Amino acid sequence: MAKTISKANQSQGMLMFTLNLQKQLFAIGTLKVREIVPYMPMTQIPYSHHHVVGTVTFRNLTVPVIDMAAAIGFRPIAPSEYEKSYLIVTDCLRTVVAFMVRSIEKIIDCNWRAIESSPSTAGKNVFVTGITRYEDKIVQLLDVELLLSKIYPQYESTKVPMLTDVERERLKALNILLVDDSSIARKQLSDALDRINIPYYVCKNGIEAAEFMKKMAGDGNAIDLLVSDIEMPGLDGYELAFEVQNDKALSHAYIILHTSLSSEICVDRAHQVGAHEALEKFNATELIEAMLRGAKQLETQMA
Repeated sequence: MAKTISKANQSQGMLMFTLNLQKQLFAIGTLKVREIVPYMPMTQIPYSHHHVVGTVTFRNLTVPVIDMAAAIGFRPIAPSEYEKSYLIVTDCLRTVVAFMVRSIEKIIDCNWRAIESSPSTAGKNVFVTGITRYEDKIVQLLDVELLLSKIYPQYESTKVPMLTDVERERLKALNILLVDDSSIARKQLSDALDRINIPYYVCKNGIEAAEFMKKMAGDGNAIDLLVSDIEMPGLDGYELAFEVQNDKALSHAYIILHTSLSSEICVDRAHQVGAHEALEKFNATELIEAMLRGAKQLETQMA
């Protein structure tokens, strides 16, 4: 079968930087980056998280500054090093923050399909979500969602709406697949469905999800509801949605894409590739309501 390239494939580079004196290379996807600025004088925040070293104000926005080195387990950046450091301003999980790093290396084009998953032996709370190479050097892709969740636990967003018995049974009758490369995001999604006693399957990336969906369809047990992250190495959510919509065995699935990015562009592109909905993660109420809309549409199609 000939491979179809998604017309809405989003171009995303990789911003590389260093956090320790050994100059190990770390990176985050450029879609999460709002701006890169040299260090700016900070205002201290009493009783803040110990990795939040202060706030800076620019473009009429007050932004907390997180010592990224300390946050992932390296030696904190000392005040004497601040003047030589940089701030990476990100917009992720509906939160604008600045990560202080020791140096900015460069922005590179990236073949996201070539990124290797973090080894399972690394543990559940490791902040590295993928590994790639640049000029014979290892580059570790950081899980920004996991990092932020440790500093800003979003308890309110994990509340799940009360369901009627009819609504619960409507969802329980469906084959639901959750896809996300972030361990914290997978846990949030799983917890939301566990609380309302809804069964589901989980995949760690788009390639695994596509293979799983084809196997399920071949067994006569096709996936009905696909809930997928957008920014994933290997096969992103846009490409996964496009492949599902262009495979007759899979195309009946109701597709919900979710993203940590705050952008209307993400929503537009999600619709271009055939996704039925696009949500900013993570809000459990919005997710369950979207899934109920999907269940209703699937029932209408089968009627």
